[in-house]
Amino acid sequence: MDTWGASAAFDLSTWHPHYDVWLLIGSLSAFYLFALIRLAPALAPAGRPPASRRQVVCFMAGVVAMWVGADWPVHELAEDFLFSVHMTQHMLFSFIAPPLLMLGVPAWLLRAVLRPAWLMAAVRFIGRPFIALVIFNGVLVFTHWPVVVDLSLRVEPAHFLIHVMIFTSGVAMWLPVIEPLPQFKALQPPAKMFYLFLQSIVPTVPASFLTFADAPIYKLYETFPRLWGIGVLVDQQMAGLIMKIGGGLLLWVVIATIFFRWSSREESGVVDTVSWDDFERELEAFKMRK
Repeated sequence: MDTWGASAAFDLSTWHPHYDVWLLIGSLSAFYLFALIRLAPALAPAGRPPASRRQVVCFMAGVVAMWVGADWPVHELAEDFLFSVHMTQHMLFSFIAPPLLMLGVPAWLLRAVLRPAWLMAAVRFIGRPFIALVIFNGVLVFTHWPVVVDLSLRVEPAHFLIHVMIFTSGVAMWLPVIEPLPQFKALQPPAKMFYLFLQSIVPTVPASFLTFADAPIYKLYETFPRLWGIGVLVDQQMAGLIMKIGGGLLLWVVIATIFFRWSSREESGVVDTVSWDDFERELEAFKMRK
């Protein structure tokens, strides 16, 4: 096959919108805006803005990450041409979008969303460090099994469900680190660093298989047109490097950030200033104990 000529099969100038993605992204953004404007007066702490600028920026960045991963052209490139873009899509859905969205949701809004006892219990369960480790790494291995990859490319409902699994596993993975509510057991900085270190180990296994394999693992991608002179084996190796370097680098950046902040506090010997969020967290925990 003429790999350079095959690039004509994908035209960046031909826009192909995904209205289902627009509906999802629009609904999520509209609910967030509605909550800040209409629900905040009744639910948010009095005398404070419903969300900080940082929270709004984080939430919208998370929405953009989801949009980029699910809409044109990433969707077409991932599902019809390049496994490396498919891997990038999964990185957006698991490593990037979940923590940004979680950081963007104010505590009062998250309490309202998780008000049903069963839902709070479910989220607390998947947010336990060991459970989160099992969920995230189990989903990662499962979704890179060749049979599952082939199924996701052939069957659209399966493709959607797999993306939901990946996003949910990302939420579980970040819960022990972000700890959005006092109901979630707080990890000390050393425990967070060790937890993230453990999370960085398993992805290296499929990443190594992808990077060092001497033959394509995902046979269906062999049948796709090749873009921009990227052969199927090179594409697979690129995907492995994206998983290894992209995901691993992000986790190690977070580990380093936690370490330096913790080290700075320890060396200064200064007691941390208690913020209003800290007070709310302790008050909520006290109410739960009662």
